[in-house]
Amino acid sequence: MSAAATLVVGPSWVGDMVMAQALFKHLKLHAPERPVDVLAPAWSLPVVARMPEIRAGIAAETGHGELGIGRRRRIGHELRGFYDRAIVLPRSLKAALVPWFADIDTRTGFRGESRYWLINDMRPFDRDVLDQTVKRFVALGTDSNESLPEIPFPELRVSAENQRAAMQKLDLAGDRPVVAFMPGAEYGPAKCWPLDHFAELAGLLADDGYAVWIMGSEKDRPSGDEIAAASNAINICGKTSLEDVIDLLGYAEQAVSNDSGLMHVAAAVGTHVHGIYGSSSPRFTPPLTDSKTVQWLELDCSPCFERNCPLGHLRCLKEIEPLTVLEAVRSVRSARRAES
Repeated sequence: MSAAATLVVGPSWVGDMVMAQALFKHLKLHAPERPVDVLAPAWSLPVVARMPEIRAGIAAETGHGELGIGRRRRIGHELRGFYDRAIVLPRSLKAALVPWFADIDTRTGFRGESRYWLINDMRPFDRDVLDQTVKRFVALGTDSNESLPEIPFPELRVSAENQRAAMQKLDLAGDRPVVAFMPGAEYGPAKCWPLDHFAELAGLLADDGYAVWIMGSEKDRPSGDEIAAASNAINICGKTSLEDVIDLLGYAEQAVSNDSGLMHVAAAVGTHVHGIYGSSSPRFTPPLTDSKTVQWLELDCSPCFERNCPLGHLRCLKEIEPLTVLEAVRSVRSARRAES
């Protein structure tokens, strides 16, 4: 007989993993004593570790898009007897394999990729009703006949100790308010605000007394170097762990970001987010926070959800002016000063 616990097969992207915390919160609200564990890519476990709703994160041991059926079988067999329910967030066939190999009684997921023999609690996938990623995640945590509940916002824990250590390691001074820049986006160039816009904004923010920290992965380092070379921003792309990024974003007063995973991290640690949208839509993947400003021109050709601009002009991003974002940053600061 299986233990009364839930295994969630998590998503493969940073932003999606952060948004999945809304599901974990929903599960714990309705069954606070029931443990929830997450099977997820190893890189995402530092994010999972900052979620108090999760008992344990389990490394999936397979890369994005990799079948890895032998490893999935082994993990499934190791997990037998520990869970009586599984929730499979991705819609792929391979994502449903571990719960099936683990012989978990109830395996919940959306219809997708001909996996009827793997998912025994199959839910219909209605794009019109479930018009946001986070709604799709939370819906799988409800009873099949239950209406969608209010969506809770993600809230990642920030470690003040690691925050201080990261700032010391990177020689980041705390003498000025900080605006974090996240110029990368894993999906493609059609989600990326021009680097010269970031650089111009960095200069304007410096004139206003801000320090600018550019954050991202190693692959974002060249973009960060280009912005830093044209301004006095500090490029720490590729120099931080994911834990460091979480904590440093928790230190920043505000963040300016493309629609990316780090935008969702910033929202979840309580930093005011200025989300810049081009080919994607804030209606589908909004920053899950009340403390946000969305920059989206909503042109006739947007959102196209393409990796590269199909029309070749990228107006949806180029026409969002640095001065516009600067005024939004100033507005947030003025509002906070008025409240204090």
